[in-house]
Amino acid sequence: MTHYKAGVIGWPISHSLSPRLHGFWLHQMGIEGRYDAVPVEPDELGVFIGKLADHGYAGVNVTVPHKQAVMEFCDRIEPLAKRIGAVNTIVVEGDGSLTGSNTDHYGFKQNLVQSGKITGDMTKGHAVVLGAGGASRAVCTALEELGFSTTHLLNRTVEKAEEVADELGGAIRPGPIDSAADLMDGAGLLVNTTSLGMKGQKPLEISLDRLPETALVTDIVYNPLMTDLLQQAEARGNPVVDGLGMLLYQAIPGFKSWFRPKEEPQVTPELRDHMLAAL
Repeated sequence: MTHYKAGVIGWPISHSLSPRLHGFWLHQMGIEGRYDAVPVEPDELGVFIGKLADHGYAGVNVTVPHKQAVMEFCDRIEPLAKRIGAVNTIVVEGDGSLTGSNTDHYGFKQNLVQSGKITGDMTKGHAVVLGAGGASRAVCTALEELGFSTTHLLNRTVEKAEEVADELGGAIRPGPIDSAADLMDGAGLLVNTTSLGMKGQKPLEISLDRLPETALVTDIVYNPLMTDLLQQAEARGNPVVDGLGMLLYQAIPGFKSWFRPKEEPQVTPELRDHMLAAL
């Protein structure tokens, strides 16, 4: 029987929930395989990636701080990942070459779509994205695909937002995070891509007073599951989607490529409970 091996690389990596996630599907489907968290120092990245095939890997996920640096070690990068400027999934092809892709975009989009809470009416308004870090690039491209004609990308350092807007192109309007309260008016969707509100981080302080009650509010933070932002939004009647689904859905394409399951892995209430037990 073929034994498949994959993993996630980062520095540090002990906090990663990916082994728990992939382990659940491997066990559920009875697949002979393993998925490990592998600490890789930035200086060692090129050497490690160069030996993936030699070490028997079918591929790896890539997390901070390697998502951009790893691109130079891939033989091929899918167009979307090239546009986003980050790779979070690498597949070792049959000939040993490496293909890099970005599934954060897929994860974010699927989380909203599968929640059943995003509607066509919402896309008639604009989207407001808080934070211009790596995740914001995947989020902005997903919003474009979902049909939002304008996305306001707001960041404490406006230059960072301008850089993302320039590199991605499309209808992304960069601005200061202080302008968020004014931009709530007429928004169809609000997304937090910063780490504010995460366990151990400062809270995200923002006024939702002018946000339409029909606007969807989502947060890519999933620990805690219901961040202050989501609690505040839910209390005033807005539909909300938590960030755990993004983590779960982004894992599907990699799992399918590495472990070759007979059927598509599913995001189920049992899987969510299994993951939440670790938070």
